[in-house]
Amino acid sequence: MKLGLGFHRGMISRENFRFARQAGCTHAVVHLVERLREDLPAFADEFCFGRTRAAGAVWGLEELEGVKRLANDEGLELEALENIDPSFWSDILLDGPRKMQQLEGIKGLIRDMGRLRIPILGYNFSLAGVWGRTLAPIARGAALAPAFAEGHPLQDQPLPSGQLNNIVYDADARGHIAPVTRAELWSRLIEFLKELAPVAENEGVRLAAHPDDPPVPALRQTPRMLHEIRHLDRLLDLVPSRANALEFCAGTIQEMAGGDLYEAAARFADRGAIAYVHCRNVVGKVPAYHETFIDDGDLDVPRLLGLLHRHGFDGVVIPDHAPQMTCDAPWHAGMAHALGFLRAELMSLDRAAVRAGVCGGTG
Repeated sequence: MKLGLGFHRGMISRENFRFARQAGCTHAVVHLVERLREDLPAFADEFCFGRTRAAGAVWGLEELEGVKRLANDEGLELEALENIDPSFWSDILLDGPRKMQQLEGIKGLIRDMGRLRIPILGYNFSLAGVWGRTLAPIARGAALAPAFAEGHPLQDQPLPSGQLNNIVYDADARGHIAPVTRAELWSRLIEFLKELAPVAENEGVRLAAHPDDPPVPALRQTPRMLHEIRHLDRLLDLVPSRANALEFCAGTIQEMAGGDLYEAAARFADRGAIAYVHCRNVVGKVPAYHETFIDDGDLDVPRLLGLLHRHGFDGVVIPDHAPQMTCDAPWHAGMAHALGFLRAELMSLDRAAVRAGVCGGTG
């Protein structure tokens, strides 16, 4: 298995890529989400971020080439793009009039990824997205970490038009999104996969679905589809293809009510269905849980990594979240702690594999 680190758009920089390499990473995951459209980073000229991109356009080849080049310059491979900006695929999620146009746009993105050998596109097919968590001094030593508890007064408020996945993509929209059933949402997901999986398979790209976080049946008056482990099986069975895979988020699956994270990890690894792994630790399950340090929660991370290794998973593992530590660089410190823990565990697995006569490597 290989160690990586994820970067939101505003964190893509030579310095942050260098930080990841110094911490032992060999791979990077880059978010497609653009929360602040005019807030281009100061280093944008290094990789030609498009300043005149039309609203709703997908990242182009030139931009992707620039990000990949910047990562490669710092000793990292670009493993995945994830979290598609709602403006790129709002009508796919909402079954709107521009659905086919947006599907063609994502097909173009996948073809560019194939050309550049970026092997994974992570996505979250959800309307409300990641929402309802609060940041609290709840991890070890009063470190700031996300917490979730059902019953927050805003959790049942309807989702405004022009907002998806907790991101406003159309500030001029009024009212609320139209009601949708879970069956209708599944139908939209099936169409998405049937349209894109053949293109992705042809390009050597995997579409990696993230489970619903928080894993609750409904949020903001919208249904959720991937809030139980059995739903992940259903997704894989609907469109059998190597291109139809999972972004295996261990923290989210651990948060789910019922189910067995370790059995699921072994089974999905046996199927070859895991594109890459998000690894964080949590305490509790829905309806109430909070995140914590990677060595300090309910999830037995060494057990999980060992299972993945024994069942043939050899892809990238990233710490998707980490508590913010009390210092001048809270994110960097939290991630350095998580990366150090993960690197030590992966190196231990490699040594055991070498002793057993099996090749491995973390970089």
